[in-house]
Amino acid sequence: MEPRIQYAQTTDGVSIAFWTLGEGTPFVSMPVFVWGHIQMDWQDPVGRSWSQRLAEERQLIRYDHRGCGLSEREVTDFSLDSFVMDLEAVVDHLGLEKFALMGSVVSGPVAISYAARHPERVSHLVLWCSFARTPDIYYSPQVEATLALADKDWDVFTQAMARVLLGWEEGERARDLAEYMRESISPEPYQAFMAARREFDVSDLLPRVRSPTLVLHRRQVPWPPLDLGRRLASRIPDARLALLEGTSARPWVGDMEAVLSAIGEFLGVGEEAEAGAESPEAGAFRTVLFTDVEGSTALTQRLGDARAREVLRQHERIVREALKSHGGSELKTMGDGFMASFSSATRALECAIAMQRAFAVWNRDVGAQGPAPLRVRIGLNAGEPIAEEEDLFGTAVNLAKRICDQAEPGQILVSDVVQQLAAGKGFAFVDKGEATLKGFDEPVRLYEVRWREEE
Repeated sequence: MEPRIQYAQTTDGVSIAFWTLGEGTPFVSMPVFVWGHIQMDWQDPVGRSWSQRLAEERQLIRYDHRGCGLSEREVTDFSLDSFVMDLEAVVDHLGLEKFALMGSVVSGPVAISYAARHPERVSHLVLWCSFARTPDIYYSPQVEATLALADKDWDVFTQAMARVLLGWEEGERARDLAEYMRESISPEPYQAFMAARREFDVSDLLPRVRSPTLVLHRRQVPWPPLDLGRRLASRIPDARLALLEGTSARPWVGDMEAVLSAIGEFLGVGEEAEAGAESPEAGAFRTVLFTDVEGSTALTQRLGDARAREVLRQHERIVREALKSHGGSELKTMGDGFMASFSSATRALECAIAMQRAFAVWNRDVGAQGPAPLRVRIGLNAGEPIAEEEDLFGTAVNLAKRICDQAEPGQILVSDVVQQLAAGKGFAFVDKGEATLKGFDEPVRLYEVRWREEE
């Protein structure tokens, strides 16, 4: 059954068309391009399949932004704030307190702006083939020449733009996309839209994004170029970068399964952790655990982005499975490491041991020509950190990170506080003596946790 078209009103009085599909955790998928038409997307078999798959375990929300599709077209304000208002109108109309958000291509800067302004409402942020500065996407002579056609011959322009986006070898699909563009938006609002978007720049907001973020990009997409995706991932704190194969900036064209898998893994892990893990509590005594993969930068240089990412994904899988099994809360990822917390020092130590044993199994099964081994440091400390916005801060956290940095690959190091909390619980501790750690005036006594069964 086709989703029912509904309307939400923005604070500046513009009617925004949207529909919802499925039940569960809300997932708002923003418009992909300047044009868009949520009804035509549903009527297209491939577009419908994409939406149905996204809605299998969650509630999918799609909408047309102002000036295109089924939303109000007679508008004049195409500022960045106006597109944020479109999103706000839909989520407020539905009463969504917290939701996952996907900004694709031109809606990426809008998604970034909203996530930076409302970190408490965006549980996850997915950025698909996007960028922070619109001026960065106009450097190409091919794109400039194509855009110049818009005010001269609308039909020729839509056909040319369709081939820029899909690849010049495409025939029937490019013709279908050109027709879709003409149905979605008229020349005048398109040109006003593009003129306003040339000024969009959310670069300064990137460090303020606090939501877990996945940056997805296809390697062979000609526009926007891959470097812009890499730049996004490097500027957003703890963002993950996943590079896929393909030439289309439309996620449902080409290898749709790879895109769905990456999004599902990213959202699913967060949903599981949210359901099963303990939330940080103000003033509570916590055991903080850090992991760190040895030589991740060298790994990327040696294996290349794709194969190195495959290895690091195993680190993520092992850590998250262990956290789930032992009641740990994943607080953040740092590219090649995790920060997690536990209400019990015993469970934290059991989790650390389970991780190292799982890494050892992975390393044992690595073939001579296969992926690289995973050599991971783990450090733990306990105390009363400061809890703020589902994160932990303070001396207890900083010390746990320094202890992790002090550990050797394959080693679990803990503070004397953790050793005392777990004394008599069956763990094998080896006194490593006092160590001077960066940022701490007084030496800290450290203990190694023996985790190999033969030890």
